[in-house]
Amino acid sequence: MVELIRILSRATAKPLRTAGIEYGERPYLDENGHVGFEPDDAENPHCWSNTRRWYVTVCAVLLVVNATFASSAPSGCFGSIAKWFDISEEAAGLTITLFLLGYCAGPLIFAPLSEFYGRRWIFYGTFLLYIVFNFLCAFAPNFGSLLVGRFLTGTFVSAPLSNSPGVLADLWGPVERGNAMAVFSCMVWVGPALGPVVGGFLQLEKDWRWSFFVLLWLGGITAIPMFTIPETFGPVILIHRARRIRKARIPGYEDVKAPVEDSDRTLVGIYKVALTRPWIILFDTISFLCAVYMSVVYTLLYMLFSIYPIVFQERRGWNAGAGELPLVGTVIGSFIGSIIVLFDSKQKQNKLERGIPLKPEDRLTLAMMGGIGFPVTMFWFAWTAEYSWIHWMVPTIAGVFLAASLMLIFVGYLTYLVDSYLMYAASAIAVNTVCRSACGAAAPLFTNYMFDALGIGGGGSLIGGIALVLVVIPFAFYKYGEGIRRRSRFAPTGPRKADEEEGRRRTEGEKFTTRHNDLPPMLSDTNTSIMTGDDVGGIQSEMPRESRYEKTPRSSRQ
Repeated sequence: MVELIRILSRATAKPLRTAGIEYGERPYLDENGHVGFEPDDAENPHCWSNTRRWYVTVCAVLLVVNATFASSAPSGCFGSIAKWFDISEEAAGLTITLFLLGYCAGPLIFAPLSEFYGRRWIFYGTFLLYIVFNFLCAFAPNFGSLLVGRFLTGTFVSAPLSNSPGVLADLWGPVERGNAMAVFSCMVWVGPALGPVVGGFLQLEKDWRWSFFVLLWLGGITAIPMFTIPETFGPVILIHRARRIRKARIPGYEDVKAPVEDSDRTLVGIYKVALTRPWIILFDTISFLCAVYMSVVYTLLYMLFSIYPIVFQERRGWNAGAGELPLVGTVIGSFIGSIIVLFDSKQKQNKLERGIPLKPEDRLTLAMMGGIGFPVTMFWFAWTAEYSWIHWMVPTIAGVFLAASLMLIFVGYLTYLVDSYLMYAASAIAVNTVCRSACGAAAPLFTNYMFDALGIGGGGSLIGGIALVLVVIPFAFYKYGEGIRRRSRFAPTGPRKADEEEGRRRTEGEKFTTRHNDLPPMLSDTNTSIMTGDDVGGIQSEMPRESRYEKTPRSSRQ
């Protein structure tokens, strides 16, 4: 009966109810006198079962799908929006622009909040506000209301987009995280590709409002499993544990604290660093060139949602629904990219296990592969799409490999940023996210004009030419990156040793080294596929963090 009550009363997917836990006479404290995790602790997210961790991972990825799908959904019905509000299709593109500008809020506003209050409540609050303001979009009385609604929905849904990688880092160790991160990265690309397809078919029979009805339905369905996401951020879990011990008034432990409670962190201090350091790091050589390259990639991603209708609707006469279907090829390309990422991750992990040290530059193999594929597939797509007598499958297949190339560049550079900046990686990724989102936001405003003036072949060749110039960057970093990092204030040098920490943390209780001088993790919509233990410390905890996760009283299990 007690077990039944415990199951029925559990509101989240954590493995046990913590409210009724009773502590022994001597709750364990670490060597610094702080509350910590014991080996195989039921409250430690790294010790949860694989089934439970994958469930929470899927819930977090569903939130990301909502964010990415919503970013491009209106692009499939620009014509309907333009006709309804009596505006141009370029003006209708502002619905994408303002949404992507809202993305900039995630790493700068909501990521610090999640470090202070925990992941769970930030997810709950921001996603519910995202759903509420989607009602404003769906029932907008005028175009201004629609734009306001889009900006606010983009702002609030940026929280799950930027914080979900933090959840994966909370749940999975460096070795295990590869599969979860590959799935996450894939969904970041699949969502935007499917949005225009759905919107295009809805425009044939309904109107633009139905695209937002779909977003409301998808958001409502996702909200159900979202409310089962438990708190996964270790420092916050330890704060709650310390409060329960103090409440129990065990003699000698009345004033016990979690590590972060004993630090001088404040929300104002966290924001002071979060809003200033990223812009300083932006002008570091590695960060700046990565931001330029990834901004071009992200801009092209959102240009495709205007290019495909030009190719298949204007040139070939397809309807609004069928004209968006070739975008499914980019979905296939994303899956191909994910498979390549998994193989690359496995290969590098094998090197680590054999004791072969890895430098950050070794992460650039994906970016080099994608960098070569980008201009080749762009020229292929542009000049086969230029002539309508060429079978439609030819440019569609080109789009498959173009998407795979873009994803490899994306994941490769994010991995390189994490390994290069370590404890400052969150700052580097935060400013990278802001830059590429801002550039992607501009894509709907100029793409039609550009391709009207240059044609598909000319416009595509311009993009391919830029990609051809940028392809030297990963090769240059591979050869000279270590020297560049040596001269940087923020990028430590030295090859990475084999990751022996994972097994030791398993046996010694998930110990983590304190980092007292940086800001919270503001991770982007993708992350590295394989990271060592030091990477976790760098990107998951750029803030005053608990000195060590060690032993606490063993709690009752499911």
